[in-house]
Amino acid sequence: MSLLELAGVEKSFGAVQVLHGVDLKVGAGEVVGLVGDNGAGKSTLMKSITGVYPVDKGTVSFNGSDITRLDPGARREMGIEMIYQDLALAPQQDVANNIFLGREPTKRLFGLLPSFVDKTRIDLEAQEMIDRLGVHVPSIHIPVGMLSGGQQQTIAIARALTFKPKLVIMDEPTAALAVREVESVLNLIRQMQNEGISTILISHRLNDVFEACGRIVVLRRGNVIADLPRNNTDMAEVVSYIVGAHG
Repeated sequence: MSLLELAGVEKSFGAVQVLHGVDLKVGAGEVVGLVGDNGAGKSTLMKSITGVYPVDKGTVSFNGSDITRLDPGARREMGIEMIYQDLALAPQQDVANNIFLGREPTKRLFGLLPSFVDKTRIDLEAQEMIDRLGVHVPSIHIPVGMLSGGQQQTIAIARALTFKPKLVIMDEPTAALAVREVESVLNLIRQMQNEGISTILISHRLNDVFEACGRIVVLRRGNVIADLPRNNTDMAEVVSYIVGAHG
């Protein structure tokens, strides 16, 4: 059984139809690359999975349940996390606080009101996550804005993984990174796969897609025009689908 299954998903904005009956399956622990030119509908498709955009037609199923009408919060609680290209980090806050941003654990002093953020627990659990992932940062207490692009990307991944997702969607995670930083992000994707977490990797960098993904799905003008096992295709074929030269 697939972890994620989209069937006949359509989405329009006014008179413009962006998704045309998209079918997509992602298995547990599978890493799927989603590629396509700008305007292919990749972001709209991902936001339809996370619930940011309600779909006009079709169904979205996750872990055996129909989640088509669920809001983003409910989908997140079921285990769907998305790391957006802008990372949505708070640069002035430290690494630990960013990992728990918006979902901070709280405690009450002597069991009384009001509750306040449990910074000790945040630091402890953030350090555990950083150590488990092998993420290299000077300290969990320095502002995220002082980190490199690759380090910030790994902090965004750590934040997603802290809440035990079943599926992580990554939007261009390696777009602005140096070669060595790209490798650390790809290693994290492999580690997630080893832990049974599914990943959808959206990327224009086909080298990264071929290195990390077992399957490559090509979206063109809101249609899935190819769904290719990595071992049965090559970069030239994928590019030909992306630009519309295939078939």
